[in-house]
Amino acid sequence: MKFRELKKNLKKDFSELKTCKIAILGDSATQFLNTAIKGYGYNEKINFDIFEADYDQIERQIYDPESELYEFNPEFIIIFASSEKLIEKFYSTNSNEKMHFADNQINKIKELWERINSKINCNIINFNYVEINDNIFGNYGNKTKNSFIYQLRKLNFNLMDIAQQYKNVFISDVCSLQNVFGRENTFDSKMYASSKMVFSIDFLPHVAKNIIDIIKASMGKIKKCLIMDLDNTLWGGVIGDDGINNIQIGELGAGRAYTELQMWAKQLKERGIILAVSSKNTEEIAKEPFIKHPDMVLRLDDIAVFAANWETKVDNIKYIQSILNIGFDSMVFIDDNPFERNMVREMIDGITVPELPNDPSEYVSYLRNLNLFETISYSKEDSKRTKQYQNEAKRVELKKSFDSVDEYLKSLKMVSEYGSFKDYYIPRIAQLTQRSNQFNMRTVRYTEKDIERIKNSNDYITLYFTLEDKFGDNGLISVLILKKNDDKSLFIDTWIMSCRVLKRGMEYFVINKLVDLAKEQGYTKIIGEYIPTPKNVLVKDLYKECGFSKTVLHENDNEKYNKNRNKNDTWVLYVDNYITKKVYIDNK
Repeated sequence: MKFRELKKNLKKDFSELKTCKIAILGDSATQFLNTAIKGYGYNEKINFDIFEADYDQIERQIYDPESELYEFNPEFIIIFASSEKLIEKFYSTNSNEKMHFADNQINKIKELWERINSKINCNIINFNYVEINDNIFGNYGNKTKNSFIYQLRKLNFNLMDIAQQYKNVFISDVCSLQNVFGRENTFDSKMYASSKMVFSIDFLPHVAKNIIDIIKASMGKIKKCLIMDLDNTLWGGVIGDDGINNIQIGELGAGRAYTELQMWAKQLKERGIILAVSSKNTEEIAKEPFIKHPDMVLRLDDIAVFAANWETKVDNIKYIQSILNIGFDSMVFIDDNPFERNMVREMIDGITVPELPNDPSEYVSYLRNLNLFETISYSKEDSKRTKQYQNEAKRVELKKSFDSVDEYLKSLKMVSEYGSFKDYYIPRIAQLTQRSNQFNMRTVRYTEKDIERIKNSNDYITLYFTLEDKFGDNGLISVLILKKNDDKSLFIDTWIMSCRVLKRGMEYFVINKLVDLAKEQGYTKIIGEYIPTPKNVLVKDLYKECGFSKTVLHENDNEKYNKNRNKNDTWVLYVDNYITKKVYIDNK
């Protein structure tokens, strides 16, 4: 979008949008960045309540314990230290210290993060540095530690390295954005000279989107699945007409573009993005290249759901959704045909359908630049996701052969491991809080730092659950975070379960174990709350089904549990009255 369009959005009604508090700290002018973020937020249905610090007040705001920053108490702090200011600092450094410049800057940045973390609980988005090559040394600058370009690149590398140590710190990669658009399109020297504004007006919408991509991911607004057409999308030509020997794919000629797209998709799958196929084709013919063609990068094992038939793309995508059990807004569909793209956009609300270029050689660069698959976490379990969904498709087929749900569940031979949070599960637990939308009673998002704090606090009881059956291991699929209260009650701060395991009785297994634990530790009642969202209607009656009774808390109780609680959605279970639910899941 253009900056002027984002500016026009500021006149629109934000009152019904979700509010997110952010603070912008910069060593250069940030007022137009403020405008771009606020305006872009309207498009993403987010009302950004923004604190903008005065010009070049990063350190004062962070180090002053009584600063406006801490009084504002933001959910995100954006730190924007510019390369233009950085080069001024470098030039004022004596020759002996220049070779240690990046290390000294990194130490200062770490101190800022540490100070923020000691004062408030929030996420930090730190810009990296766009490249400025002063060419004092020419190309030799890449070989000497005394050059600015050497120290700047080392600083950017070290930023990536140290950010891994801070679970609540994320890097906004403006350096890569500049590489895409070019220095001449991202920096306006006249504007900088007159107003100290680093980024050009035309570049600001891209910077705003980059920031908001990170914020959306932290809110659970992420893409989980890439659905792909086949003919003229994953290969050139029509497999049904041209045959396996004549489709275009491979290292040479026109086929190279399709190979690159498959390589990109393969890497997404390795990262944990679900791959699916929706194609108008005879299934046996459509699968043949995946099995027999030597130049295919993607194989059938890479595809979680393969829907090739003569139904519409819309029907196939709805079938894929029924197997994966994720929202359509978590899906991306790519197809070379404008008619098919239009139909899917019109018929499936929320799905993302990129407008692929006409030239296949431009597919990959176009998709890369869209940054469709932003994430704020990665765990080892992500790489297993495709196999888990392939197993789920097998379960769906097996279920059709049983007349009784109970007999079907027995046949799965399910077992679960459960216990208090363990260190090696922290990335996965944080990821579940960030990604789960349907089976999520309160939709509270936590970072890995938050989960570490909760795990180590005496104020909470934590439980994780895994699930395994005869088809395979689903890994960690459910999480409970329980707040201890003085009146011998437990409040369910968080109850999440992966949609992959719905309708197998896992929710009853969890509540059975929770009640057992409460009794063992002397708690008399469990308080639950359902906070409705557009996506969690699935669990609106869960507490009732688990034996809870709706209750209205007194005002002092309401404050004790959560000052923002909706009393009408509060439930209580007296553990001595609980009747154990029947399940077909054994302890592992």
